[in-house]
Amino acid sequence: MLSESDLALVNALQVRPRAPWSLIGRALGVGPVTVARQWERLVERREAWLTAYPGSAVAERLVFAFVQVDCAPGEAMRVARTVAGDPQLTAVDYVAGPCDLVLHLVTSSLEAASGYVIDRLSGLPGVVGTRTLVAPRLYAEGSRWQVRAISRDQRDTLTADAQPSSTVAPAAPPRFGELDRALLLALGANARATHTELAEQLGVGASTVRRHLTAALTGGAIRLRCEIARSLSPAPVTMLLWLRVPPDQLERSARTLGRLPEVRMCAAVSGAANLLIGVWLRSLADAVALESEMVAKLSRLEIVDRAVTLRPVKLGGCLLDERGRIEGRVPLDLWADDGGLGVGVGGGDGGQDGPRGLPLRN
Repeated sequence: MLSESDLALVNALQVRPRAPWSLIGRALGVGPVTVARQWERLVERREAWLTAYPGSAVAERLVFAFVQVDCAPGEAMRVARTVAGDPQLTAVDYVAGPCDLVLHLVTSSLEAASGYVIDRLSGLPGVVGTRTLVAPRLYAEGSRWQVRAISRDQRDTLTADAQPSSTVAPAAPPRFGELDRALLLALGANARATHTELAEQLGVGASTVRRHLTAALTGGAIRLRCEIARSLSPAPVTMLLWLRVPPDQLERSARTLGRLPEVRMCAAVSGAANLLIGVWLRSLADAVALESEMVAKLSRLEIVDRAVTLRPVKLGGCLLDERGRIEGRVPLDLWADDGGLGVGVGGGDGGQDGPRGLPLRN
């Protein structure tokens, strides 16, 4: 596992991903130069990284699905590496469970989702079957999960100068245009890029970048996330649990499960199970206690199936090696399949040629 000081730095960046090094250093009790160099070492060792993805204000306009893939013997990892380069997939896991692979699919429409499964995935050599679970609602996602390595006082120091969200969040979901899409992709490559650097890259003024980025972050259109290599995390074991609850208790059950510290993701899904949760655990044995706690809180909850991640291949648009360290990035251009955001701006080619990870950037 990472050292306590490294975990504290990761936790600080999970709380405030773009905070100045002076503020992070003050919260952690070290100098800004020291903490900046410490982060550079983590990045160079590929043990921690920052990324960006669409937030809840934009996610409501996207289609989420989880695809279970059955592979021919010995073909699972080859298929996983092939599809990992597709921008429509935010995560790819090789699992022990009801299938060989679980793919997290995000597209701009149901037509694009079905097209990906039918035209891209089902025809790949080594794929013998697929089952797609559409997720009509996402209750919790990865940005809420933290390593919990800093104190409340340190957290307060990091957030003291932040305005309460109620005073800055817009009354209506923010408009997400082509500049915001470009900002999302640029931040996915370098989440701590300055306004000036982003402006030069996008060809607009720094004040325009500042205005759009502030609105996107405070309004929930863009989320930033600090990740850690799974093998070095305090919770290195990942599981997916397919759950069934009475339909009239779905919302309450999802809110209850979403508050559990182990839960990283919670979504309503189609199929025999109507909830899917992703959990990060300290050990496999902790799954027994967690399941017992869930049933105690929700007496009518039924655990339909389970899958343990044997190897994470992609997470949040980032390609991972066998130890879960980042080894490349795939831009999360989720609108590439329909030519953009409806204003005629083109995107990628849909990922027809396998992995296309970009070089790592600090």
